[in-house]
Amino acid sequence: MLVYFSATGNSQFCAEWLADHRKDDLLDTFYYIRHGVAAELQSEKPWVFVMPTYCWQIPRIVEDFIIRGHFSGSRDAYFVMTCGGEVGNAEPKLQELCQRKALTYRGTLPVVMPDNYLVMFTPPDPAQAETMRQKAVATLQQGEQWMEEGKSFPPISTGKWDGLKSGVVNQAFYRFYAKAKKFYAKDTCISCGKCQHVCPLNNIHLENGKPVWGAQCTHCMACISKCPVEAIEYGKATRNKQRYLCPPYQGRESQ
Repeated sequence: MLVYFSATGNSQFCAEWLADHRKDDLLDTFYYIRHGVAAELQSEKPWVFVMPTYCWQIPRIVEDFIIRGHFSGSRDAYFVMTCGGEVGNAEPKLQELCQRKALTYRGTLPVVMPDNYLVMFTPPDPAQAETMRQKAVATLQQGEQWMEEGKSFPPISTGKWDGLKSGVVNQAFYRFYAKAKKFYAKDTCISCGKCQHVCPLNNIHLENGKPVWGAQCTHCMACISKCPVEAIEYGKATRNKQRYLCPPYQGRESQ
């Protein structure tokens, strides 16, 4: 079973591609994360967890989903992490997570996709983004082949700074940076409420027709990227930046 979390579509695209080519079941974690429901899942095929990379680790909300959930059937677990460049030293935590859940860790596949983290980066233009997605498909093809052959993904090579990035820097990101207080809606907001509905932490509500953010935020960028009129900003960091949403996967016939 393919189990995924996605805010702006990159990880959903990869999960749907893999589910299609592996003829496997697909599950979106959004409902479970938003409502705090512990998942009770069963699969005879290996588990394939697909998610974005948040500061060189899997998102904490995905980690919590796995910890809270019950996974019966296959004990093999593969991880696919979409990223803007690399995933740092994310593997040790995933190995520990698998051990905690009595799963056999079968490796992590980094898949480079267009960067959606508007707070720090500017997404590539549409042509560049499409080129990146095509290269990502080649990576997915290799990963799918390894899984089909029953092989683990190769270990990820790490540099001398990767432990620091996935450790202290990641902890500082959540403690000091992943906050919602700088989000705001401009006067162009049309009060559609989409930001409220796409927030995986149920952290947004409307007051007098305008979104108000609460204290829980994972900086997934769903609200700002899915606003139909681009009315949401994060302080000054996102002004004049194009938004990014990954186009939906169209199936094998479109390739």
